[in-house]
Amino acid sequence: MELVVHGFEIAGVVVLVLGALGAFVHAALVARRDGLPKAYETARRSVGRAILLGLELLIIADIVLTITVDTTLDSALALGLIVIVRTFLSFSLEVELEGTLPWRRPAKSDRSDAALPD
Repeated sequence: MELVVHGFEIAGVVVLVLGALGAFVHAALVARRDGLPKAYETARRSVGRAILLGLELLIIADIVLTITVDTTLDSALALGLIVIVRTFLSFSLEVELEGTLPWRRPAKSDRSDAALPD
């Protein structure tokens, strides 16, 4: 199981690194086409999404580690603290990316209807 944990940790780091690099390359292409303000917004959203996905994978690694490898009360408490911090960070990033609180967002079907011209 330790190999599984290391696999998830490596996957999380790879997602963070490749996601950030991909975001900057994509932003450079957008900058050439649409200008710097649009490129900044594109990079910001793409990096945020990469961080969210990377954090999810790292949380999985921590959960698997605590449940299968290190089953002590100290590791469970450490996992709880890590999950709380990462959940808060994920929530903050999601609000930053979407620009609104989750319970104030329109339903998915409302968003697609809003994009249609009248």
